[in-house]
Amino acid sequence: MTDHNPAMKHKWLIPAAAIIALFLVILYALGLIGAGDKVEPGTQDIAAKPVPPNARTLVVGQRKTDDVQFWPGTIRSRTVARIAPKYTTRIISIEVNAGDSVKKGQVLARLDEREATASLNEAHARLAAARAQAAQAIADEKRIRVLYEKQAATRENYDAVIARSRAAQANVKQAANAVEQLRVSLGENSLRAPFDGIISQRLKEPGDMGLAGEPIVVLQKPEDLRLEVAIPNFCASRVRTGMAVDVRVDALDKVLKAKIDEITPQIDIETRTQLVKAALPKTEGLQPGLLAWLMLNCSDEHQAILIPVSAVLHYGQLEAVTIVKDDHVYTRHIRTGKQYGDEVEVLSGLRDGETILINSGSPE
Repeated sequence: MTDHNPAMKHKWLIPAAAIIALFLVILYALGLIGAGDKVEPGTQDIAAKPVPPNARTLVVGQRKTDDVQFWPGTIRSRTVARIAPKYTTRIISIEVNAGDSVKKGQVLARLDEREATASLNEAHARLAAARAQAAQAIADEKRIRVLYEKQAATRENYDAVIARSRAAQANVKQAANAVEQLRVSLGENSLRAPFDGIISQRLKEPGDMGLAGEPIVVLQKPEDLRLEVAIPNFCASRVRTGMAVDVRVDALDKVLKAKIDEITPQIDIETRTQLVKAALPKTEGLQPGLLAWLMLNCSDEHQAILIPVSAVLHYGQLEAVTIVKDDHVYTRHIRTGKQYGDEVEVLSGLRDGETILINSGSPE
């Protein structure tokens, strides 16, 4: 059966023609048709216009630049005290929070002394038993000496009794030392600050079990601060103790002058980094825990084209500059790299001796 309806037969021609026209427009815009010789990406001059009045220009060229890199680290105190109980007991109260300033001798936490008191009582009982055994052993020693001198006891019996006596007396000294240690620990049921400082961490809560040697809070001196940062060992090899470095602290919006005072010789086998520590000057607002950046040049100087950041134009993901040539300006796409302060490195799109516009000028 044949379709004799011309409208139905050619209804697809209109959208097809529209698609073809759109495709041709795209090819023209990309310079693939009707544009003469091709220009490498990043170097194509677009839309020539007269140079604006009062325009400021810059002749670009290769310059030496340091490859300064930023390594993140944490500001820490050189003096740190981890406040922990000397015996295992329950925590009754903690008097401070993270960030609190404390004075030397101030109570930081209180411990339950009932278990320590019970332990002390048990130690006293063991001491009493040890003393009783020692008294009996000393009496046996005196008796065996008399019998041995009268040749009424063998040398073997004599040596055995003497050894038991010496062991019993040693047990008394051991039990007495245990009593003294528990007595001293019992007097430390209140944990106090050993120096003026700031509480950097609170690791336990009231009701928790405080374990011997396990910190409850961490105390730091806020004045003596340094930056601790792990950097690749290839870069650490360029660092020396006493070397002056710059440290950027974003929270303070400042760059501080610091000095390397310690380089850990051990290399982390997983990250291939070394810990570097830089002493920081006393600065208002500087405190432990802040993020900071160690600024280091880890490679040799290299030649690069640097232009003001303000001269770079942005079109979405694309970057461009305004080229000045023969009293006209052209927009040219470029690709930038690392930024150095107010300048940025141009990786492609510019050549030595070319002139760019660094401001838009003003109307006549």
